[in-house]
Amino acid sequence: MDLPGLLKYTFIQHAFLAAILMSVTCGIIGTYIVSRRMVFISGGITHASFGGVGIGYFFGFPPLAGAAIFAILAALATENLTRRKVLRNDSIIAIMWSLGMALGIIFIYLTPGYAPDLMSFLFGSIITVTRTDLWLMFALAVTVSGFFAMLLKPILYVSFDEQFARTRGIPVMLLNYLLIVLVALTIVLSIRIAGIILVLSILTIPQNIANLFSNRFSHIMIGSIILGFFASLLGLVLSYYLDIPSGATIIFTLVVMYLAARVIKVVTFGKNQ
Repeated sequence: MDLPGLLKYTFIQHAFLAAILMSVTCGIIGTYIVSRRMVFISGGITHASFGGVGIGYFFGFPPLAGAAIFAILAALATENLTRRKVLRNDSIIAIMWSLGMALGIIFIYLTPGYAPDLMSFLFGSIITVTRTDLWLMFALAVTVSGFFAMLLKPILYVSFDEQFARTRGIPVMLLNYLLIVLVALTIVLSIRIAGIILVLSILTIPQNIANLFSNRFSHIMIGSIILGFFASLLGLVLSYYLDIPSGATIIFTLVVMYLAARVIKVVTFGKNQ
C-alpha cells in the first residue's frame, strides 16, 4: 500500500489529520466515559444529536452546528435529571435517544428537496472532512487535552469517588457539567468520521483494548490515542483501496484489533488474567 502516494491527495491529507485529532479527543474522552461507565449515556447523546441535524437541514444552518446544540442540551438535561432523580437513568436516556432520532427524521422529511449529506451523518465519511471541520477538531483537541492536563487529579477523584472529591473541596457538579459538555462536543465532531450509528465504538473499543493490558487511567488514555489513530489510518487505507465506507471500515478494524488483543492476552497471560 503506497501511503506516501495517497497523501498527495488533499482529501486524504484532511482525512489523515482528522484521524490524528479524533484519536486524541476520543482517546481522552473515551477513557473518561468507560471509567465512569457512561457508555449508554453517551449513546443517548449521540442519537439525540440527530435531532439537531434534522433541524439544521430544515432551517438552513449547518447540520453539525444543530447537532452540537442538540447534543449539549441533551447531555445537560440527562445529567440534571439524573442528579435530581426525576426518572430512572435508563429511562431518561431512552427518551432522549428516541426524541432526537424522531425529531431528526421528521424535520428531514419536512425539508424540501434531498439531503445529500445525510448518509455521512449516519455512517460517517472521513474523506468528506473539510478544512473548517479540521479547525474545529483541532480547537476541541487542544481544549480537551488542556482541560485533562490541568485537572486530571480532580477528574480522577470525581470519576471514581464523588463523595471523596467533595471532601477535597472539588466542585463536583461544575466539573461533571463541563465534562458532559466535552463528551457531547467530542461525539458531534466525531460524527463526520464514524457517523451517529458507529461513533460510540470509537469512544469505547480502543479503551477496552488498552484496559486489557493496564488498569491505570493515564496508560489507558495514551494507549487509546495510539490504538485509535492506528485503526483510523489502517481503516482509511483499506477503505480507499477496497472502495468501501471509511467509517465502517475503521470500526471493523477496531473490532478485529480487540479480538486479536483478547487472543494475545489469553495466550500470554492465561485465561484467568
